[in-house]
Parts: sequence; structure tokens; C-alpha cells
Amino acid sequence: GPRPGPRMASAAGAPGAAPPPPIAVILLAGGVGKRMNAGMPKQLLMLRAKPILTHSIDLFLTLPETVSLTVVLDESLRDEFAAHVKAAHPEVASRLRFAPPGVERQDSVRNGLEVAGVSGKDLVCVHDAARPLVTVAEIRAVCADAREYGAAVLGVPSKATVKESADGSFVLRTIDRSRLWEVHTPQVIEAELLKTGFKKVDAENLAVTDDVSIVEQLGAPVKLTLGEYTNIKITTPEDLPIAESILQGRQS
Repeated sequence: GPRPGPRMASAAGAPGAAPPPPIAVILLAGGVGKRMNAGMPKQLLMLRAKPILTHSIDLFLTLPETVSLTVVLDESLRDEFAAHVKAAHPEVASRLRFAPPGVERQDSVRNGLEVAGVSGKDLVCVHDAARPLVTVAEIRAVCADAREYGAAVLGVPSKATVKESADGSFVLRTIDRSRLWEVHTPQVIEAELLKTGFKKVDAENLAVTDDVSIVEQLGAPVKLTLGEYTNIKITTPEDLPIAESILQGRQS
């Protein structure tokens, strides 16, 4: 039959819609911010008087479907966030766990996966702490898609004109933009699928750039869930005023 189109993010869901599936969240906050010249890891940059990592922690801990929240974070930085969760979310503070960052992103995800204690069709929701502006509607849309298809990722059609170069000096060709998507997080995958993918990555010593790439290696389908262009990644201090204006726009 026809391929289903992207699921539009809507917070409420259709009347009588199934409740959001339970999720084990892995929040990646391990980087020590090589691209940031702020003299501090990017997850500690302040947005609206709180570290950008705290924005994601607060968002996921307010969702009833969050069964566990594993923050992949350097040990030296954990105390302040553990204290915040105890103070701000006392009733669900037991859901918070920590895992050590790995060398590569995939190692951090693997470390988070071990701590999360998931299995079978449990949904693992991997989110990058550098994306503090994701909405509840986006999270629920991508999780619903993952429940249906086994794996899903938030993304938006690419607005950029992308050119390919073979040698890094000259343009080889322009890539047809209509087929390109810019991928965001969360990326949501069934636990067993992710674990099987990791086994293959290990066995064949593959390097993967993101979580759904692990699933792609298995030849399993990954659903593209249409997200928002506002779900930006904060990688430099210059991104903060943009994030601030997005938050401002949501209030009005």
C-alpha cells in the first residue's frame, strides 16, 4: 500500500488515541565541548538562567511515560543535576540514573543502555542535551512512530543547498535537496533492535554517526517523524540568542 507520510506532531493526540508508550530516556550530555569557546562544556551553558541540560531533564521528568532518565554525564558534573532533580522533581527522583560518557557518541549510548536496564520491545529514547528546545508534541510523535515501526527519528526536510565534493576543493555535484532530511533527536529505537545493532557494529568494527545508523546497518526500517525547525542544536554561545528568541516566541 502507500507509504505512511510523516506523523505531524500534536501534543494531545487524536481523541481516544493510545496513551504515549513508556520510554527509557538516555540523555547525552557527555561532551566536554570542543567546539565551544565558552570555557565550559556546552551542556552547562545557561539559557533562561538554567543550564541547557536542565531544560531536557525537566521536560522528560514531567512526562508520565518516562520510566527512567539516564543522563550520560561526566562524574565531576553530576552532583548539581542530582540535587536539582531531588529538589524540583522529588516524586520521580528515583527515575534518575547516571552513566559515564564514552569516547564516541555510540559508546555513550551503549553506556546509557547498560544503565537503563531495558530489553525486548522497550523503547529507548536517545536525546542530545544540546537540543533543549524539543517539544512534548515532537517527543510524543517520534515515540508513537517508534512504537509502530521499531525505530524513528525526528527530522526536517533540508533547507540548505548541499553540494558534494570528492576532493574537498571543488564541487563534484549538487545533491537533490528534495530527498534530504536534517536529522534531530530524539531518536527512538526498540531495545532489542538497538542491542542487535550494537552487536553488528562491534563484530564488523563499524563507525556510526547516530543511533538510527545502527538500525540502518541491520537493514531495518527507520521512520522519519516530521519535527520542527526550532529544535536547534546549541553548539556555540552564538546559538543562545537564537534559542532565547524561540522561547520568547512560544510565550507570546
